[in-house]
Amino acid sequence: MQTKQLIRRARGLQLGDMLRRTAAKVPQKSALIFRDHEDTFAQLDEAVNRAANALAAHGVAKGDRVALFSHNNRAFVVLRFAMARLGVVMTPVNFMLTAPDVAYILDHSGARMMIAEDALCETADAALAELGKSDMPRFAIPHAGVTPPDGWQPASDILDHDDGSEVWVDVDADDPIQMMYTSGTESRPKGALLTSGALYAQYASCIIDGEMSEDAVSLHCLPLFHCAQLDCFLSPDIYLGVSSILHDKADPAEMLEAIEKHGVTKLFCPPTIWIALLRHPDFDKRDLSSLNAGYYGASIMPTAVIEELAQRLPNMRLFNFYGQTEMAPLATILKPHDQLRKLGSAGRPSLNVETRVVDDDDNPVPVGEVGEIVHRSPHLITEYYNDPDKTAEAFRNGWFHSGDLGRFDDEGYLYVVDRKKDMIKTGGENVASREVEEAIFRHPDVAEVAVFGVPHPKWIEAVTAVVVPKAGAEVTAEGVMEYCRDTLAHFKAPKHIKITDALPKNASGKILKRDLRIEFAQIFDKV
Repeated sequence: MQTKQLIRRARGLQLGDMLRRTAAKVPQKSALIFRDHEDTFAQLDEAVNRAANALAAHGVAKGDRVALFSHNNRAFVVLRFAMARLGVVMTPVNFMLTAPDVAYILDHSGARMMIAEDALCETADAALAELGKSDMPRFAIPHAGVTPPDGWQPASDILDHDDGSEVWVDVDADDPIQMMYTSGTESRPKGALLTSGALYAQYASCIIDGEMSEDAVSLHCLPLFHCAQLDCFLSPDIYLGVSSILHDKADPAEMLEAIEKHGVTKLFCPPTIWIALLRHPDFDKRDLSSLNAGYYGASIMPTAVIEELAQRLPNMRLFNFYGQTEMAPLATILKPHDQLRKLGSAGRPSLNVETRVVDDDDNPVPVGEVGEIVHRSPHLITEYYNDPDKTAEAFRNGWFHSGDLGRFDDEGYLYVVDRKKDMIKTGGENVASREVEEAIFRHPDVAEVAVFGVPHPKWIEAVTAVVVPKAGAEVTAEGVMEYCRDTLAHFKAPKHIKITDALPKNASGKILKRDLRIEFAQIFDKV
């Protein structure tokens, strides 16, 4: 081994090193509990070595992309860190996507292996068949108790591999290690490439500004395919040596039971889940006094909910994390003492982030004026995979352009006021309005459509569509709704559709979505 390689190994700042270092410090401490299986940090580290050796034996090597298509489970965590040790680019796939969506990600990423939970293998097979890649190596994770179709090897071949020896691959801090697909504001997802160095910088920001401690007990219920749960909470917890309880879904009753049973001290939820917890009949029946740190993100928390949380969970300090996938994902934090003082704010830039609000020429705007939010940070992605034009556009003038519009107040607190392009955040998920519009346009009787988000008491924003039929065609809202449910992932399908004769437009023919948002702003008030 050359001296430079030995130095890189000694100085290692890569994701694959993180768990090993924690295991060396607290080997017997509980690391992960999923269902009835509990791993200490030493056991989890050994499981990661076994999986890494198995993946290598199956021909997966540094720089390869491996798709991981699964709900939360122990295998997801083990495989994530096993891939990191090999320098393999983990490519998580949203388990709510349809086969055509999955096919696009597999094709665009150039994935050479797929690992999916048993219940999703049929969707994965349909995606692979669409691409003519039914011979791709694929492994099924036992999760839902479903028998996988023919051609799927058991994930136990990887997870229970007989070689648990330590793995080291020469992976630099700037080598790609993770690719998250984000719809953002485009009709097609973009592959956001992150390095170990970016993730480490982001973890430091989360831990320090999020006031995280190794003494915590964390509950993780939101999907790990999403960077918020994976990279703001689970991975920083493993970095610190926090004990984690993992659930495969955010079921309020199960969450409340787990908080009481395990003495959970730390919990992240989008506002929709915090609201569901507060409304659940078990909320006042469970001992939740251990909770001392609560986190939210994805959308603004309603004032009434913040006040109710403060009243009903008086020991819990609340943090708002704002960001996006390209920031790994943290950009700004609103801390506990500012929750009521700065209602609606996204807070101030986190430790390793510099944020500005700029005009169309990238000049900073005065305090109080609205402009585009831009960032500089080591958290950032290195590129949009195989998309140099979008990469150049996003990083113009040496700042990452978020696509969000915001303003600063005179104390340096950021307020996100709109989206520069039309992207809807519903239940914590990003939905590109253009993608939904294109799906509806494929309806044979639709002439025009506008898709936008409006306030919703449960989902925070609801996907809403206004449709203009073709001349002479008979189109009903119910018919278009059924069409959407057949062609789109359920969270992308509109929750309200209006049939109309014409859409509001400006003199140049541009549809005035702002007018539509105002017109439909109260349609869900009575839901």
